[in-house]
This record gives sequence, structure tokens and C-alpha cells, in this order.
Amino acid sequence: MLLENKLLEEIRMKKEIPFWEKSNLTVEEAASYFSIGINKIREISNEDDCDFVLWCGSKRLIKRVKFEKFLENQYSI
Repeated sequence: MLLENKLLEEIRMKKEIPFWEKSNLTVEEAASYFSIGINKIREISNEDDCDFVLWCGSKRLIKRVKFEKFLENQYSI
């Protein structure tokens, strides 16, 4: 019973944060949020002067607000 209560407590504590509240998104989350393909986001974010990417080791995170501003200034991608 004690173990069961502990597991339930852990599940409650691990609530998912909605995309629109996160400051950084994974490539998969960004693709879902912005309705852009994963490969297109990878292609755009491979540029050396890309200021909306945060590298955490080899993991590529997309800075949501900066990526939104980038997309606002684009005619096509």
C-alpha cells in the first residue's frame, strides 16, 4: 500500500507542461506546435548563425519565442 501511494504521488508530480508554456522545445515538440516538419526544422536550425537553437550536449532545443519571431519575418521556409 505504501509503495502504491508513493507511485501515485510520483505520477501526480510528473505533470506535463503544455508546449505554449515551455521556453524551449524539442524538435519534435516544435514540429507539432508550429505545424512544420521535423526535417525542415532541423534544416533551418543547422545554420551557424541560428539564434533560436540551444544545444544541450547533442540535443537540439528550439527557443520557442525566438523561433516564433523568426517565422514572423519569413515569407516561405
